[in-house]
Amino acid sequence: MINVVIDISHHQGPNIDFGKLQAAGIVGVIHKATGGTNFKDNMYPTNRQKALAAGLLWGAYHWGTGDAAAADQAQFFLDYAQPDNQTLLALDYEPNVAGPHRLGPDMTPQLATDFVNAIQASQGRFPVLYTGMAMQGHFPNLPECPLWWARYANQPAGIPPIWPTWTLWQYTDGANGLQPHTVDGIGSCDRDQFNGDVAGLKQLWGAP
Repeated sequence: MINVVIDISHHQGPNIDFGKLQAAGIVGVIHKATGGTNFKDNMYPTNRQKALAAGLLWGAYHWGTGDAAAADQAQFFLDYAQPDNQTLLALDYEPNVAGPHRLGPDMTPQLATDFVNAIQASQGRFPVLYTGMAMQGHFPNLPECPLWWARYANQPAGIPPIWPTWTLWQYTDGANGLQPHTVDGIGSCDRDQFNGDVAGLKQLWGAP
């Protein structure tokens, strides 16, 4: 188990020092790319260029919503994320929140399944599925997707029996959960442990 992945978005602002992240031991960065069929994270292209220049593994995630067809969301995501075969792809499957960050109604299990199948058909691989206890009772039956489990507790407990274990564990949102909450070069952020070693992480990413 290694603590070498972070996930970020435009909320971290424009001044991330990816060289410092790499020097601090971070290996992979997963960035929000899109949400629904109308949200694009404006920091995605710039941060991708900087992260790759610093030698970091790059990933992109899509925030799923319930107000648009899954195929349309998948295409919207791929068109903006512009993944290559070493870009980790992920579906963020969690409740939408009220207020200015609401992107639409919650994605349903069927929409999540259809989104995953659309990505697999296009890219020849299944995306990682990010979810947590907040979706209990609504987990899609997607054992093919590596599980990225959100749980700010001492252990990644509560994993649905659909998955034999977790692949990534988001153990903190930068405020809650186990320490450390920060990384040099960015400060407080979402941090993620990987259930394996660096070689296994690179295999997950499709990197040599």
